[in-house]
Amino acid sequence: MKYVMNKNKGFSLLEILVAFTIMAISLGIVLKIFSSGVNTAVISEDYIIATQIAESLMAKTGVEEPLAVGQSSGTDNDKYQWLVKVENYTNPESEEDAEIELMTVQVTVKWGDEQNARTVELNTVKVSHSKDDK
Repeated sequence: MKYVMNKNKGFSLLEILVAFTIMAISLGIVLKIFSSGVNTAVISEDYIIATQIAESLMAKTGVEEPLAVGQSSGTDNDKYQWLVKVENYTNPESEEDAEIELMTVQVTVKWGDEQNARTVELNTVKVSHSKDDK
C-alpha cells in the first residue's frame, strides 16, 4: 500500500498579509514621490512666470517712458502682484559733475497666500539721460 502525501502548494494567510503590507507601503512611498514631483513642477512653473513678468517690467522701465524716481504697482494674471521702484543711484566714488545720471530699478513680483508667499526680485542700474540734455 502506497501512501500519498498531499502537500498544499499555496501561500499561507500570513504570507499573503505580509506581501500586501509590503505592497501597500511601497505604493504609498511611490505616490508620495510622484506627488512631490508634481508639486515641485507647479512651483517651478510659478517661478518661471514670475521671472518672465519681472524681466518684462524691467525691460519696459525707462523705454516706454523716461526714467523718473517713483514706484508703480499692479497685478498680472490675477495671481502675481508686482512693484517697480526707481531711485537715484548714489555712488560715493563718482564725481559730482558726472555726465550721466544713474538710476536703480528694482522689480519685485509676489504671489501665493500668507503661509506660502513667494517672491522674485530683480535689481539693476540704468542710465537715465545726460545732464547736458536737461
